[in-house]
Amino acid sequence: MENKAAAAEEQQLQEEEDEVIYFDPNATKMAQVVQSDPSGGWQKCWEQGLTPWDLGKPTPVLVHLHQTGALPKGRTLIPGCGSGYDVVAIACPERYVVGLDKSDKAHKRAKELTSSSPNADCLTFLNEDFFAWKPTELFDLIFDYTYEELLRPLGFKPVSIVENGLATGDREGREMLGRWKKVRQPINIAVKCEEEK
Repeated sequence: MENKAAAAEEQQLQEEEDEVIYFDPNATKMAQVVQSDPSGGWQKCWEQGLTPWDLGKPTPVLVHLHQTGALPKGRTLIPGCGSGYDVVAIACPERYVVGLDKSDKAHKRAKELTSSSPNADCLTFLNEDFFAWKPTELFDLIFDYTYEELLRPLGFKPVSIVENGLATGDREGREMLGRWKKVRQPINIAVKCEEEK
């Protein structure tokens, strides 16, 4: 029985290797910029305003979880924190938040946002590459909602993905909450614009 289950899972993983993932046009442009310059692509996205992940405010579901006390206390990491809205929104004396972003411009924006935060002592921003960074301490919570386009090619598989019932505006019906598990080595995928479907 285990052999059949393993074979079925292997077949599914093989099919996913040839999968085409569709994004909106701005996300596709962003992916092209990042892929064309892996070392400086994120910086270029910020410089060109290709930041479809930046809401200009904290992520509504994260604010809700914070306000209802549903987030764990302790140390929190927000990789790819961008402008830092989420970091500032959930930082508090019981929760120290580390915002991590590779872009110098995003890091500068985040630092500016922090300067007026009453909880500035409860957070920090690091200008680091998440995939190369080696944290010196463990985290009680890692929150992210922008890395899905990076996780699949890096060999991660969604374990659970559900619709975010607290999404607002144009994100309603398009924003999901997911848990991921590393299952294989990185793969190459094709990226196509929604308009090409």
